[in-house]
Amino acid sequence: MTIGLDLAKHTFFMIALNSAGQRQWRKKLRRKQLLSHFVQHPPCRVAMEACAGAHYWARGLQQLGHTVVLLPPQHVKAYLRGQKNDYNDAEAIAEACLQGRIRPVPPKTLEEQDRQSFHRIRRQLIIEQTRLINQARGLLSEYGVVLPPGREHFARAVTGVLEDAQNGLTARIRELMARGMARYRALREELAWYDGQLKQQVKEDEVCQRLMSIPGFGPVVSSVFRNWLGDGRQFRRGRDVSAALGIVPRQYSTGGKPLLLGITKKGDKMLRSLLIHGARSVVMHADKKTDALSRWIQRLVQRRGFNKAVVALANKQARIGWVVVTRGEVYQTRPA
Repeated sequence: MTIGLDLAKHTFFMIALNSAGQRQWRKKLRRKQLLSHFVQHPPCRVAMEACAGAHYWARGLQQLGHTVVLLPPQHVKAYLRGQKNDYNDAEAIAEACLQGRIRPVPPKTLEEQDRQSFHRIRRQLIIEQTRLINQARGLLSEYGVVLPPGREHFARAVTGVLEDAQNGLTARIRELMARGMARYRALREELAWYDGQLKQQVKEDEVCQRLMSIPGFGPVVSSVFRNWLGDGRQFRRGRDVSAALGIVPRQYSTGGKPLLLGITKKGDKMLRSLLIHGARSVVMHADKKTDALSRWIQRLVQRRGFNKAVVALANKQARIGWVVVTRGEVYQTRPA
């Protein structure tokens, strides 16, 4: 039996299908009734969308002896028939699981969720810092004060502007900028704590240490990639990893005529951007090295251009990272 479970905050809808896809029963439960219902239910397969709260319920159901399948919501949409309501959503989830063609999302452990939450909060702090800097630069430009580019010059430049009594700034904007600088310094202190914690975590994680042997993989990229990939067993090969991250060409072929366009940009946006930024730093310094990877990058830059070489290297890095994680190996530089 396969049970499709439509998750919500307070009310849950379920539909059970047999192996032939025929509906057996359907139920509506409150949040407090869900686990107690599955305690009394024989072990079965429970399918859910990988949305908010799914990993929590997956861990609880697995402890009760049930098999949990988490499906990407964007792929379940195609199985929805009729009007959209909670029972039809649950039935679509069950049918998608019964079909078996959608690659499931592995449920995260508490440790993996802790690491993911850590990176999400750190990312949000970086975004807030960038917004604060851009806002201050925009406001001061309206008063004829232009700050030099770069985050490393921001604090010193604003301090110099506030100390300059001849730049025409009013007392009100000086007060506002001073309070903004106090928020900026608090953000810097918070980010410094997160950076210290990140370095300590990477130092204690053997998988991250092996990932850092790959060119372009620093502490941030290694930690985020390791948390996203898990043990890597959900992928059969390295190309599936790069496809899941959206750094493979988008195909639009018809009539037997293949046509490849730009990358698909699917999957985790943050990890994809980190991989491409890491690859960009490697491509920028590839002309100073003579190993096989650097020679390959040099030929690719000459043939296809800098930006396409960066994306191609990010694709290769994702594949190498999968091999490093799943096979327990360390990346070794090969001579040209």
